[in-house]
Amino acid sequence: SKGFNLGIDFTGGTVMEIHATSPIDIEALRGALHELEIGDVQVQGYSDPHNAMVRLPPQQTEGDANLRAARAAIQRTVPDVTFGSSEAVGPKVSGELFINSLISLGLAMILVMGYIWMRFDFQFGVGAVLSLFHDAILTLGVFSLFRIEFTLPVIAALLTVIGYSMNDTVVVFDRMRENFRKYKTMPPSDVIDLSINETLSRTLMTIGTVLIASAALYIWGGITMRAFAICMLFGTVVATYSSIYIAAPALPMFGDRPGRPTKPAKGMMARGAAASE
Repeated sequence: SKGFNLGIDFTGGTVMEIHATSPIDIEALRGALHELEIGDVQVQGYSDPHNAMVRLPPQQTEGDANLRAARAAIQRTVPDVTFGSSEAVGPKVSGELFINSLISLGLAMILVMGYIWMRFDFQFGVGAVLSLFHDAILTLGVFSLFRIEFTLPVIAALLTVIGYSMNDTVVVFDRMRENFRKYKTMPPSDVIDLSINETLSRTLMTIGTVLIASAALYIWGGITMRAFAICMLFGTVVATYSSIYIAAPALPMFGDRPGRPTKPAKGMMARGAAASE
């Protein structure tokens, strides 16, 4: 199947974590639950074969009966099972959460882009917009391609990635603006390269710190934090890449230097032609 693997927060239903002293046969458990014919039941195994997660679809009627039937089927398939945490979310609440999450992402992108646009010139704003969309689309694409569970913590991670991307871009842009004022005769491409090189050490140290913290979350944060950590790991790498290779190089596409249009004005062209004669 294609598309996002929406978590319980967005689809509704019931999620149960199960544990066993012996390794859990995921395929056998999946088959036993599908025989109940209670909808799209999902069974997810983890790196630890003694743990698994069972997700039941939202039920309009007979929800308790289906839950009891699922528990009985699990106990028959995994005799030494113990049930861990259980969470239930209604379909109406999950739909509202999904819409509100999309709205929060959109507002965050608009506000951040507006800030860049006001603080810097038009050319900088365009570069920031391009890098921001690049970061969001690629990060969402990874979750869609590999069917990583998309939950509310992932939305929080995406917002963090957007903020990180803008912070990294602002640092590069600020140095570029300073160097454009300092080296007025230097070609724009050389100014951009110089600015990136001057901020590269800071960029690498920052992303190194974030990657170490995100890797620690992935390894020791438990199952519930894994998707959040994946989003942070991939998103910060993409954000760092885009601030160097997308946001900054986009500047000459929309003007020779900040505040200067791409093409000279007609009056300047006429004076240049007269001077050449």
